[in-house]
Amino acid sequence: MAAESGDLTLGHILGAAGVPTRDVLAIRHTYRTLVGFGTAEATPANLLAYTRHQDLRASKIPQQPAARWLIFMADGARRSRFVCAYENRGEIRAERTADSRFFDLHESELLSSLRNRLVIDWPKDTINWAKRGETAASFPVAEIADPNAVPFPGFDRVLVPYGELLDVVTGSRYIAWQAALSSVQGIYLIADSTTGKLYVGKADGRERILGRWSAYARDGHGGNVGLRDLAAVDPSHAHHFVFSILRVFGPSAVASEVDEAENHYKRALLTRHPLGMNWN
Repeated sequence: MAAESGDLTLGHILGAAGVPTRDVLAIRHTYRTLVGFGTAEATPANLLAYTRHQDLRASKIPQQPAARWLIFMADGARRSRFVCAYENRGEIRAERTADSRFFDLHESELLSSLRNRLVIDWPKDTINWAKRGETAASFPVAEIADPNAVPFPGFDRVLVPYGELLDVVTGSRYIAWQAALSSVQGIYLIADSTTGKLYVGKADGRERILGRWSAYARDGHGGNVGLRDLAAVDPSHAHHFVFSILRVFGPSAVASEVDEAENHYKRALLTRHPLGMNWN
């Protein structure tokens, strides 16, 4: 994928770091379970061993590769996430075999602040997994993630004030939350911190909890009658809400099971009007 004029590219990143593109080799690895390099095996030590060993006859690595290697891992389609950089001190000729050559690679601090944060778009010809810096410089930057990622605390520990809800459902810092909330159906609770009243809701079918909470983040009421009435009187009232999760279900749970759980929590927590905010 070629960068459009004005797009941020890998070349811009390298330029800001004061690194000439001619000194760079960009390498894109994919997880290959059949050869023992799956996600579980991609430790720093294994990644280094995997990278320094190159095929002698069919390698995409130049005969005299650049001094700085940028290592990316496939992150879906053409997305490629930067994981580390190596300083290449040359081939170790004593280790060469009939089929392989081995390079003297050492971990480098180059772009260390962007490890696991920088994502670029690799071109369609992914068979060419090694690119000279002059070519890789044109690859567009797809993402630079926030360095302060927020870990997901577990479904039974979720407690989100409405003021943080939009970040939770859309922000890059909350990617772990979004993955978890998009994977389950469930019963959730909304508490009004000004009145103590409660609302029990459900997220079922394809909507999942992430989809349902995204609706609240957009308008503060998610289409619910009781909450919409509060918003009609005070458009900012949703800022008093706090969201939590009562129970989760797998994606294959049947609707009747989710409905039964929702009704149970409405009865148990007395959330139906006038004691609570549920109108049904």
